[in-house]
This record gives sequence, C-alpha cells and structure tokens, in this order.
Amino acid sequence: MTQDVLATFPAIEIKKNESLSHYTNTKTGGPADYVAFPKSIDETKTLIDFANAQAMPLTVIGNASNLIVKDGGIRGLTLILTQMNQIHASETTVVAEAGAALITTTKAACQAHLTGLEFAAGIPGSIGGAVFMNAGAYGGEISEVVAEVTVITPAGQLKTLTNVELNFGYRHSTIQDYDDIVVNATFNLKAGNQAQIQARMDELNTLRAAKQPLEWPSCGSVFKRPTGYFTGKLIHDAGLQGTRVGGAEVSKKHAGFIINVDHATATDYLNMIHHIQAVVFEKFGVHLEPEVRIIGEDA
Repeated sequence: MTQDVLATFPAIEIKKNESLSHYTNTKTGGPADYVAFPKSIDETKTLIDFANAQAMPLTVIGNASNLIVKDGGIRGLTLILTQMNQIHASETTVVAEAGAALITTTKAACQAHLTGLEFAAGIPGSIGGAVFMNAGAYGGEISEVVAEVTVITPAGQLKTLTNVELNFGYRHSTIQDYDDIVVNATFNLKAGNQAQIQARMDELNTLRAAKQPLEWPSCGSVFKRPTGYFTGKLIHDAGLQGTRVGGAEVSKKHAGFIINVDHATATDYLNMIHHIQAVVFEKFGVHLEPEVRIIGEDA
C-alpha cells in the first residue's frame, strides 16, 4: 500500500508516518499513516476517489486550530487542505478555498472594501473548519455571511450547498452530519469604508490579544458555551485556572483555554478536559461539552 500511495501521485506532496504535532495548534498529536497536501479541488477529489477505491480510512483537516489529534495518530490517508488557499474578491462577493486562513480571508475582504467578516479577524481557523463548526466571535457567525459552499461528498461527488441547506446552528453545520468535505465557500458581503473596516478589525484583535493566551500553543476555546452560563467564568469559579495535567495548563489569562506549557501530549489535553468537566459538574451541575474536535486513536 505504501508504494501505491506514493507512486500513484508523484505530483502531490505526500508524507508517510508523519507526526501531526507539526500541524496542530496545540503542537500535539500522533503519527498519520499518510499525509497528503492537495493543491486543488481536482487533486482532493482524486485522493478521495483513491481512498475509496482502496478502502482506506480518510480524514480531512484544515489548519488544525480547534482540533486535538490523539497520541495514537490517524490510520489511512489524512488530507491537509492548507495548500488549497486561493481567495478571490469581486464586487460584494469573496470566494475562498477551504484551506485559506480565515484571518487572511478577512484581510482580503478589507482590501476589497467589503464589510461583514470583521468579527472573524482574529479567528485562527481555515475556511473549511469555520464552515464546519459555524465559527463565531464578538457577536458574529459564519452563518450570517456564507451564501453557498462547494463540498465533496464521502462518495466523491461534487455538490453545492446553500446557506439554508447548511442548517447552521451554534457551532454546528450539516457538514458535521454527513461528513462532506468543504472545498470552497462563497461569502456575500457589503461595500464598506476600508478605513472603518480595518479599524474594527484592529479593535477586535487588540481585545483578543488582551484577553486570550495567544503566546502559547492551544486549541482555542475548548468548550461550547452552556445555555445561561459563561464557560470561562464557570472554570474560573471552580478554581481551576493554573491547574496542570502533564504539560497542559488551564490558562491563567483566560480560563476557557488549555495551553501547552511544557511538551504536553494530546493525552494530557484530554485528561485535563475530563478533569475540568468533572469539577465543573460537581460544583455547579453544568456539563461542559467540548467545542474542540477530537479525532484519532489512543496511544
């Protein structure tokens, strides 16, 4: 199988037994059997068709900002879409490929004098991930600006989904329900004043830097916001800030973040998540549901 994967696609960058800690924002994660970096929709579809024909497990990730890959890694073929990063702005529309950074897309919108994506100026995810989980911050959500999304189905078919068909909810889209693979997204924005757009983006980035531990590796906001509560306050009130499990620590700057302070493993992260959940439930009767996506096999 090794020779088949590598020899079949000499024009595509493919690595064998590659540690995913090189790609996750937490700097953790075990090895993937094969990691491929397609540069286009055609290459992505070709790799998906190959995996299906070979009955290989297939995993697709973006820039792995809100992701924990377990220490046992991932079997089969993993696609990392960060080289699919083209962004095109025209009139009041921005079309971005799945691997484009959301932050870069907001900058492209600003340069095109388009308003509507300012809320996402500091969200460290990719376009595919942002659609997958309906990313949001500072009162805005991806669902408010997405017009349509092109996906490849698990069977390898190209399909376009409208905003309504994406069935957006809090940190949810229908992509999660059907395992479709986002390859690009079209955003409907409005003409705006570039200086005002930039000023708002700068303001939000200043707020983010003041409140979040951006200087440390992390997976971003770990838990969803439970109805009627603020996650960070629950964790703070539970006295958990500064708590460590292995090399993972509940940030003293923002209790909603778990940071990698000393060569943490994915297992450290998962054990910390379980500890936080147990303590918060014991003290307040509130179950914290992970927002971070957890994939892969145990060590």
